Amino acid sequence: MRYDRHGEKSVAALRDRLQHVYWIGGGSGAGKSTIARRIASRHGLRLYATDDVMSDHAGRSTPEECPYLSGFVAMDMDERWVNRSPETMLETFHWFRGEGFDLIIEDLLRLPRRPGVVVEGFRLLPHLVEPLLAAPGHAVWLLPTPGFREAAFANRGSTWQIAGLTSDPERALNNLLERDRMFTERLAGDVKRLELPAVEVDTPMTEDELTTRVTEAFGL
Repeated sequence: MRYDRHGEKSVAALRDRLQHVYWIGGGSGAGKSTIARRIASRHGLRLYATDDVMSDHAGRSTPEECPYLSGFVAMDMDERWVNRSPETMLETFHWFRGEGFDLIIEDLLRLPRRPGVVVEGFRLLPHLVEPLLAAPGHAVWLLPTPGFREAAFANRGSTWQIAGLTSDPERALNNLLERDRMFTERLAGDVKRLELPAVEVDTPMTEDELTTRVTEAFGL
């Protein structure tokens, strides 16, 4: 990450300016948005959802800054989701590469320090967030089991919407599910290596239980 982009000379300076931020990362379909919204409401915190600003961040990026994003935008739906292997999709997906993370930080620095902020989204990669943590307890990653993730997607239908725009929806869906499974596996390895808090999210877990687990992890 280019820290000088934010007018800071060091990671420590950024860490100090982001002390009021709570981070919820994790795999797709883990319930990050729901849990972040609940915690923000209960504790009087501001909510920043990284999914909501993806289009804005894409528009604020240049091909030089985000080459994987530029390549993705140039593809049609079959090139994105049908004709490539899940492994290639994982390795070349721009947000999984950390592209645009600078813009998340830029946005957070513009917000007032009071109230605090809950920021959520799969774009919060552990190795990018970890240097910015004033305390390890200010971040947690939600790691959905494959069963939980498939149930979540079946209920909300977002993945089917993407797959339905291709010439082979079934293959596209399988590719997406496998890519996201591998992404979650990678996250699990990263949080373990960096000794960061994580919660495994399985089908028996209710929203209330998950909210409690994350709230306790934050020490709120």
